[in-house]
Amino acid sequence: MAAVALRLGILLLLLLLLPPLPAVRGVSGQSRSASATPQPSAGSGPPAPSVPETPRRPAASPTAPGPGVGSSPAPESPPPETPAPPAASPAPAARAGPGPAPVTDVATLCVCDLSVAQCDVNCCCDPDCSAADFSLFTTCSVHIVTGDSQLCTQEAAIYSISVTAHPPERIFKLVDQNNPSIFCIHATNYKQALSFIPPEMPTSQNFDSLLKQFEGVTFSAESDVLLNTELDAQNFSDTNETARYEYGVPIQTADAFLRLPAPLVSSQCSDANPAGFLVNQAVKCSRMINVGNCNTTQALSMLFYTNSSILAVPKSSQLVNVTLQTITVQSLSGTRTLLNSSDVLLLPKNLDNQVCINVVLGVSYSITYTDAGEITDAAVSFVLGTINTKMLPIQQSFEITFTQSTNTHGQLTVLQSSSNQDCLAVEGVRTPVLFGYNIISGCKLRITASTECQLLANIILNVLKGQNFPEYVASFGNSQAQDVLDWVPITHIQSSEQGLCQIPVSFEIEVKWTKYGSLMNPQAKIVNVSATVITTILAQTHFGSERTIQIASSVTFVDVSTPAEPGYKAPPTIDAKLPFDFFFPFV
Repeated sequence: MAAVALRLGILLLLLLLLPPLPAVRGVSGQSRSASATPQPSAGSGPPAPSVPETPRRPAASPTAPGPGVGSSPAPESPPPETPAPPAASPAPAARAGPGPAPVTDVATLCVCDLSVAQCDVNCCCDPDCSAADFSLFTTCSVHIVTGDSQLCTQEAAIYSISVTAHPPERIFKLVDQNNPSIFCIHATNYKQALSFIPPEMPTSQNFDSLLKQFEGVTFSAESDVLLNTELDAQNFSDTNETARYEYGVPIQTADAFLRLPAPLVSSQCSDANPAGFLVNQAVKCSRMINVGNCNTTQALSMLFYTNSSILAVPKSSQLVNVTLQTITVQSLSGTRTLLNSSDVLLLPKNLDNQVCINVVLGVSYSITYTDAGEITDAAVSFVLGTINTKMLPIQQSFEITFTQSTNTHGQLTVLQSSSNQDCLAVEGVRTPVLFGYNIISGCKLRITASTECQLLANIILNVLKGQNFPEYVASFGNSQAQDVLDWVPITHIQSSEQGLCQIPVSFEIEVKWTKYGSLMNPQAKIVNVSATVITTILAQTHFGSERTIQIASSVTFVDVSTPAEPGYKAPPTIDAKLPFDFFFPFV
């Protein structure tokens, strides 16, 4: 036994002292159809075992086009004229094992394969094309298909048409390309990094696992949603340096932000959804409630949607109250009735634990804003219904629309006539002034002896001029705000008679323009704008009984262009410089 143990020990020592056998590699950078199996050198004894390599696919693999479609089968060994590759040096320890298997099979990729079960013209990688189809191709629309270009060595599929063959045939090769960049990726084993993995569709079996994996703002509890959204709104307020709302920014209120309930994961309503500026929404969601406690659920009360004021601009102290516009009442049978007065506040009320009235079933917000990103008005309309236990869960609808102010583009506007011709009813109803179109409009105003003269004069002037009457008018249709010389100031003229009570009866705007530029293509340019207020005297004796006066507004365009005169170019001047002694000796 001692002798056997001694022999085993000597044999093990000899094995440890022997040098590592060299590894053999295949030739890279050549076509896979020309890859060779390494051969041992003559006189070197038994062949050395090679290091395992990533399995290589021949040119006629099942996924690649095989023989008979323009390519020949791959030979088992290199041709006789091809020299055998030399044995490689011993592999370093870092590359002792095989590299990761390729994620993307370039032989199966085809970006020009657009038709299903049909051969696309000049698409050499289309698996639906036959050898007869390839013989009719003139070229390959896609010559090479590669994987990730950041890898140091990547596989590439090369396609071409051999026009010298009769008939022409398709040539397909798989090669290894080397990336010359020193910052290339040597190896990767992260599958998601090189290909797009289709997302897993939620089902009843995997919903719980997906809920844990993608747990976040959308999937969290409602309290977490509220906290995260408020923090986002606060962070936005801290970084916002411009006092204006921008698209998609949550609308801020005095306490947090304007909430618009909406369904998230399921059809159930989530009350933490913020309303984004200029984002029109119309959603429906369901809510499971207890009819006996309907008066304690905030989302069923009108106060939940009207008890907070909106900030006109972010981080400001200017508040815009949410005004109640209309209230529609819905019965148990589904019939709706519009209330005559919208000044009342109807709260949910429980009736014998079976029926609840004044439950909010629909909310519609209407937000008015300016082109400067400022909210000027907010109104809300409600649909209040009667529900019972058989209607659970109830369905609520929420809508928000954004409307720009009447003067949409900062235009010059005038009073717009209406069918009733009542000046007090048409206040704020304006029409834009279009270049070259003369306009005349008006209304009627009834006055009595109890009417105060100064108050009446201010009302009529506001009707004629409108709110925020502009101070400048653009000279051209595309004048920029920074070009000061392209803006014409409006001259105000007061034409009145001497008296105690002067009432504006007419507002006349005169626009003078001229033709500017070339005679062949003249451009219209506004050179002067004047606004004249004409007043009249109303004696106190005229207030003895009710009286109706006519109020008028007009716009007139006047062409002040000078007659065009033909002009001629000035004769050219000769700027010749002669040497000082040119006329010597005569001068």
